Amino acid sequence: MSSILSVSQLNKYVAFKLKSDVKLKGICVKGEISNFTVNIKSGHAYFTVKDAGASIKAVMFSSSLQRVKAPLSDGQSVLVTGNVELYEAGGSYQIVVTDVTPLGSGLLHVQTELVKEKLLKQGVFDEASKKAIPLFPRKIAIVSSLTGAALQDILNIIQRRFPICTVLLFHTQVQGEKAADNIRDSLKKADSCGADTIILARGGGSLEDLMPFNTEIAAIAVHECSTPIISAVGHETDTTLVDHAADLRAPTPSAAAELATPSKAELIGAVDSLKSSLDRTFDAKLNGLSSELQRISTDIKRFSPQKKLERDGERVDVVSKQLHRALNNKLERLGSELDKYAGSLTALSPFGVLTRGYSIIRKDNKAVRCADELNDGDRVTINFRDDTAQATLTDISRKE
Repeated sequence: MSSILSVSQLNKYVAFKLKSDVKLKGICVKGEISNFTVNIKSGHAYFTVKDAGASIKAVMFSSSLQRVKAPLSDGQSVLVTGNVELYEAGGSYQIVVTDVTPLGSGLLHVQTELVKEKLLKQGVFDEASKKAIPLFPRKIAIVSSLTGAALQDILNIIQRRFPICTVLLFHTQVQGEKAADNIRDSLKKADSCGADTIILARGGGSLEDLMPFNTEIAAIAVHECSTPIISAVGHETDTTLVDHAADLRAPTPSAAAELATPSKAELIGAVDSLKSSLDRTFDAKLNGLSSELQRISTDIKRFSPQKKLERDGERVDVVSKQLHRALNNKLERLGSELDKYAGSLTALSPFGVLTRGYSIIRKDNKAVRCADELNDGDRVTINFRDDTAQATLTDISRKE
């Protein structure tokens, strides 16, 4: 029966075997870099070296990385030199790389560049064909994996920024052999749902993971959508063909949600600002109209027929009083003159002498002035002050 070993003992033994094998020291391995990252604190680089059939993890310590002149990135075809060792804590073997020699662009990069050149000639990336993203979308369609963290980030931000917007989800595979066809089909469904904006998203990943978004199928599907599309594929440093074909590229899924929606707080602030401006404009307009109305009302009162009648009535009253005064004055003057003439007439009137004891003799209704106008036997009337008497003349004496 073999001895029982702990996991630590087994890994330690395998690590010893790998280190003691001289064939695994200073070994050169040709492959393509994938999942290249550098730890910010330590400066160590971690990546995968792969070919069409297999892959192996690799680590390059900062002291070795600093000696590499050309920058390293995903998709590069390289020749790495190093020692094969076992990472005991994880139980996985890796190459501790001491040197890297770039061999040119990797196969995936070459394939992507060929597709990019073809689509560029077809006008898939033309800026003139790109559509504007609506400022106030009523409906947003999200094409993404329903199990990915990117989707939840998008939903959280839309709910926070613009909760009145309707969100429709269209699940799609985001990696694998059938992912490109699945992306195309999901985009067609999203394009026909009546959405104002489509967000095509997935989280970060290696170059291999993002390859469905570097296909001609996916890029053309994005270009042919009539609905404006925001692409949010991978991290900020990742750029795929669908990013070039989309109407707008977002560096992350979260950024896509922000670009697709207005901020609720900003909208409320804008509405408040517009309300204040409208209130000020309305008040100024109202004050202006009130002043104009007051001026017109004053003019109406000043020039109205009623006012004119009142003023004419006042003038009529004044003139009437003046006429009355003039008439009264005239009447007084005429009355005085009449009294004067009446006095003169009274003084000259033959009837005036009657009051002094004299009488008037009338013959045939005519006053008798002298005795020559009388004859004996004439019938005469004698007028006294108050009475009259009839007499017949019998003896008339005349002066010689």
